[in-house]
Amino acid sequence: MAVSIFYIAYGQGRLPRQLIRRVVAAAFAIATCRYAATFVLGASSSARSMQRAGCRPGRIVVATGPDLYVEPVFRPPAEAANIILQVTNGCSWNRCTYCEMYTAEQKAFRAKSPDEIRSDLEMLKALHKLEAASAPPRVFLADGDAMTLPTARLREILSLVREAFPDVARVSSYCLPRNIRGKSVEDLAELRHLGLRTLYVGCESGDDEILQRVGKGETSETSFQAIQKIREAGLKSSVMILHGLGGRQLSRQHAVNSAKLMNAAQPDFLSTLVVSFPLGRDRFAAGFEDGTSQGFQELSPEEVIEEMSLFVTGLELRRTIFRSDHASNYLALQGVLGRDKKRLILELDAARAGLVELRPEWARGL
Repeated sequence: MAVSIFYIAYGQGRLPRQLIRRVVAAAFAIATCRYAATFVLGASSSARSMQRAGCRPGRIVVATGPDLYVEPVFRPPAEAANIILQVTNGCSWNRCTYCEMYTAEQKAFRAKSPDEIRSDLEMLKALHKLEAASAPPRVFLADGDAMTLPTARLREILSLVREAFPDVARVSSYCLPRNIRGKSVEDLAELRHLGLRTLYVGCESGDDEILQRVGKGETSETSFQAIQKIREAGLKSSVMILHGLGGRQLSRQHAVNSAKLMNAAQPDFLSTLVVSFPLGRDRFAAGFEDGTSQGFQELSPEEVIEEMSLFVTGLELRRTIFRSDHASNYLALQGVLGRDKKRLILELDAARAGLVELRPEWARGL
C-alpha cells in the first residue's frame, strides 16, 4: 500500500526543522509496518490541489491507499477529525431501502480478521504521529454496524485499540437496534470498561408502518429497548431520525411518532437527516406501492421544514444535545433540548416564512 504525505504550504521555501523531524520519524514508523511510503513536501501540484480542496496551510495531510479501507467509508459528522478503524465492511442487514451507503459490490458485508485489524492499527498509529495532536485520540469503528460482532470479538478489538493508543479518549460505533438484542447489559458494560463510549443508533422513525415499508426490520419498541439497554450499561446513545422517510402521505405520523419515541427514550444525542436518493428512488418507492397508499411522494424542501417543525414541537426532552448538521439537511440547527426548544422553533418558523435561505440541492450530500 502506498502512503502519500502532503505538507500544505504557501509557496516555496525551507521546511520547518520540526516538521522534517516528524516526517522522518513517521517514515521509520511506517517502514516498521512494511508499507511503502511516498513523501510529497512543499508546494507540489498535489499539495496545491489539496489546498484548493480545503486543506489548511501548515497542516500535514495523509492520503492512504486502498488496503486500509474498502471505500466508500461513512462516519457521523462528529467523527470527522477522529481515527477511523474499519473493523467490518458494509452492513450486516443492508436491506433498508432508503440506504445506498453499502450497496456497491465491494461493500458486501465481511468482518475483518484480528490480524487485519492489528495491521491496520499499526498503520493508523504511525500516521497518527504526524498530527502530533495534544488531545488524546478518539476512534470510530466502521462500517455500518460494527456492533453486530460478538462481544468476545469486540472485546479483542477494543483491547487492540488500547494497545495501539494507550491514551485513547473514547471509542464509538454505528449500531443497529438488533445489534443490542443479543448482548446483555453486562456485556455492554464490559465494553464500556474497555473504552467504548458512544453508540450511534439509526432509529430513522418512530412509526411502525414506515419502518415496515422501508425494510428497516425494527419497530419503535425494539429501538426503545436498545436505547434503554445502552443507557443501563453506562454508554451514551446518539440517535438518528430521517426526515422525509414517509413521504407526503405519512409525514405527520412520522414526525409525531418519532417525537414520541424520543420522549420515551431520552437519548443523549439526537440528530436529524433528510432522506436522499442519489442512485434513484425506485427501490425505495416500491415499498409504498401496495394498493393501500397513494405511493411515495417526496417532500419538497419546504415540506421537510414543516415536518421538522412538527417533530421539534412534539419533543419533550430533558437534556439531549440536538443537531441537524448532516450534509443532507436543508437547515442546520443545534441546541440542547429542552433548554433551547423555543429558540429552535423560532428558527424553524423563520425558515417556514422564507426568512432563512435553505441549503440548495447541489450542496446537499448523502
